[in-house]
Amino acid sequence: QVQLVESGGGLVQPGGSLRLSCAASGVTFSSAVMGWFRQAPGKEREFVVAISRRGDSTNYADSVKGRFTISRDNAKNTVDLQMNTLEPEDTAVYYCALDQRPNYSGSFLNQNRVDYWGKGTLVTVSS
Repeated sequence: QVQLVESGGGLVQPGGSLRLSCAASGVTFSSAVMGWFRQAPGKEREFVVAISRRGDSTNYADSVKGRFTISRDNAKNTVDLQMNTLEPEDTAVYYCALDQRPNYSGSFLNQNRVDYWGKGTLVTVSS
């Protein structure tokens, strides 16, 4: 049984930082493109960032470029999202996503291709 478990969400002031983590189990992690999506209140879920199977390619939404950094550890089956200079507009539930693509070396990740989702972790940016 595949499980994705997110952690690290919480309340932070504007300009602050948070680090999210996603731990995967029951899957060949090194064969998967990993990513994060988010859903703000009253809005549709949107792409945030993805990382290739080997961690050598990343793909960021324009809204988070230069502020967020994704990384993965295939030995630990984890993917992290370091979020800096947070803004109130970053408030959302953040979901870890996994796309099993053992023959793909890139970092494109469309939510229609996602095989497994985490349950989400809430990030609130507010003073």
